[in-house]
Amino acid sequence: MAARSQLLRTVFNGQQIRKLHELKKKDRAGVIRLREVLEDRLQEIKKAKTWKHERVLTSPQDTKVKVKGAEGQFLNFCANNYLGLSNHPEVVEAAREGLKNYGAGLSSVRFICGTQTIHKELEERLSKFHGREDTILYGSCFDANAGLFESMLTPEDAVFSDALNHASIIDGIRLCKAQKFRYPHRDLNELEHLLAHSEARLKLIVTDGVFSMDGKVAPIKGLRNLADKYRALLAVDDSHATGFFGDTGRGTEEYCGVMGAADIICSTLGKAVSGAAGGYTTGPRELVTLLRNVSRPYLFSNAPPPPVVAASLKSLDLVEHSGELRQRLRENTRAFRAGLQAAGLTVAGDDHPICPVMVGEAPLAVDLATGMLERGIYVVAFSYPVVPKGGARVRVQISAAHTPQDIKQAVDAFADVARSVGIVKS
Repeated sequence: MAARSQLLRTVFNGQQIRKLHELKKKDRAGVIRLREVLEDRLQEIKKAKTWKHERVLTSPQDTKVKVKGAEGQFLNFCANNYLGLSNHPEVVEAAREGLKNYGAGLSSVRFICGTQTIHKELEERLSKFHGREDTILYGSCFDANAGLFESMLTPEDAVFSDALNHASIIDGIRLCKAQKFRYPHRDLNELEHLLAHSEARLKLIVTDGVFSMDGKVAPIKGLRNLADKYRALLAVDDSHATGFFGDTGRGTEEYCGVMGAADIICSTLGKAVSGAAGGYTTGPRELVTLLRNVSRPYLFSNAPPPPVVAASLKSLDLVEHSGELRQRLRENTRAFRAGLQAAGLTVAGDDHPICPVMVGEAPLAVDLATGMLERGIYVVAFSYPVVPKGGARVRVQISAAHTPQDIKQAVDAFADVARSVGIVKS
């Protein structure tokens, strides 16, 4: 409350503050009821211990960050900044040039006010990067998923979704009128059973390439085989793989040794590739053309701002022309996983820089994350309902920008805190 009052004082003079208080006292009956209902819901969130505490950073996103209200710097191990490009000097300079040459944005949607050359250039670059026919840009990958299923599927069609798919896939599927099936996580046998008994016109299998809470990789080869057997399509959300996973950063397909397995890829420009914002769908030209004509998040939202597009183009240059960052990321990931296992801790995932330190019970996960923060390591605990009951964890995310000393410091801190809170016996 004190921080809120201070913020108000910096924005409003005393008279305006009094008017705000008077307005609140004169709330309409509907607003009063809304406050009551929402307060009950907020209390439920707090009781469930799923309240989201947003720490305010006073520095750029990097391997070391400053947090408002805390002294010193924290080693950052909870960002999706896999290649360390979020604050890369060449990426930042490219964003500046994009702002200078193209302005802050188009102030409307592309089919009304036109598009810019850099948007078309980025779409072409992404098509070439993934080896697909065409690409469409969105404001985020969430928008890309929200706009895909409703646009391409009708009640005659069916969609088959992994049980642990990202929220954007779940919400996108809810918007469409297709027949909906959810198969158990990475369970190819149950998926085949569902496909074999479907008589839908189009059958679309959709999966995360890498599952963000577990760091586990989808069985892409098996999914492709089932798609071929039952004349289905395969769509992959590769947000946690694009740019860094696989030998050349082409994502889950490359990592699994089946390049071209996905018919449709949705991915992000807000993680490894620039870390800014934006998303896209890449695949058959006819599908992308349809999306340009009927996809609601595309038709009714502005395109990504020019500075973001310019930053993404420069990031693709860095991704495509150097394997050094990916190699450093692999080395950091293996060193971290090996160090925690040697300390007696369990790390989930499939050799991915998402490294969930499995704890089990929520209070222990909170104690572990809190202890790490006290030692200057920025990590976050996850518990039910974000993850299954008994599956509480502290999720760690490794970056190519971390130094070997950073990795060692984090490993040593985890070992010490785990012993102090009783997760590992001395």
